Amino acid sequence: MRIWLVGAYGIVSTTAMVGGKALERGVASTTGLVSELPPFEGLEKYAPLNFEFGGHEIRQLENAYDATLEHLNLNRHFDFKLLDAVKDDMIQIRTATGTAINCGSGIDELGEIRTIEDEEIGLREITEKLMDDMKKFSDGETVVINVASTEPLPELNKKYHDSIDGFETLLDENRKEYATASMLYAYSALKLGLPYANFTPSSGSNIPALRQLAEGKTPHAGSDGKTGETLVKTTLAPMFLYRNLQIIGWMSYNILGDYDGKVLAHRDNKESKVESKDKVLEKMLGYSPFSITEIDFFPSLLDNKTAFDFIHFEGFLGTRMKYYFIWDAIDAIVAAPLILDIARFLLFAKKKGISGVVKELGFFFKDPMESDLVNTHEQFSELINWYNQVKD
Repeated sequence: MRIWLVGAYGIVSTTAMVGGKALERGVASTTGLVSELPPFEGLEKYAPLNFEFGGHEIRQLENAYDATLEHLNLNRHFDFKLLDAVKDDMIQIRTATGTAINCGSGIDELGEIRTIEDEEIGLREITEKLMDDMKKFSDGETVVINVASTEPLPELNKKYHDSIDGFETLLDENRKEYATASMLYAYSALKLGLPYANFTPSSGSNIPALRQLAEGKTPHAGSDGKTGETLVKTTLAPMFLYRNLQIIGWMSYNILGDYDGKVLAHRDNKESKVESKDKVLEKMLGYSPFSITEIDFFPSLLDNKTAFDFIHFEGFLGTRMKYYFIWDAIDAIVAAPLILDIARFLLFAKKKGISGVVKELGFFFKDPMESDLVNTHEQFSELINWYNQVKD
């Protein structure tokens, strides 16, 4: 199968590429891949562990090997021997120039960049270029996944965002103030009938116009990959619910470095990420405890994302108690296998004739589209049931 990655030279993308090629060559195990668990037996028939990669990128690097080497020299997040084993494959992976419209001030932290709009062309021409790039790469088994840097919250306009006709008008009228890069990537993929996933909290396909475009055409899912602190939160919080313990307050303090941390250090880029993290407690508990969610840049951590959580809760006879936990993980290592998982499940859905939002893939996301289900236990059951029903 083929995976087109938006933000192809980022640490999550390159780690997914190395992992995919290492699996293909038999030099890595399937540890971390949800799609390889026993409940999903038979998925190989629809989406084999055999990957080709391409993508859009705005950073100026020669190929995926050079991008991976840059990340690996900084983070040492996996053994150099793995990169050596797939070096020839990674050198062959090159990207097309992408767009970064309305990506916020944080985009400047990525270093030297080049975008399609440097050529001063309009939105219609930009999407035509994006579609042409995807079309050249794609075959009948291609999935597009957005793993680019988090965008600021967009300015939504009913005229342009509530219907596909309105979005087409937005492109033709070149109303760039209402367009974001993630919307343009999602539109391009869905227009071509390619399954699409939004692994970021950016808007992507999660506007009415693009959900309408996907109906009857191709499956899509999102948004914001659930990989770390929120994964623990949505797994742990149900325990309090099941035992009828009242959560009074929940503080989450996240620190991280690397390019992701640099971008999220900018308040406009951070806003949608904080909003995505904040939503889960109310959805899960049915009430809103006091909450604090902070994300701060901590340069020396690089991709080692650390979260400190404090939970204040009330039990029998009104007695107040506390629970603390620390999450400390390499973000790319927990995120990369999910890229492969999501791509495989979306290709499976496409082959089974499913279109529109696949809400059952909400297990992989903090803010699942068209679903209020964020309890990890229930999401996993939903995913298993969906797979078995569709497979049969």
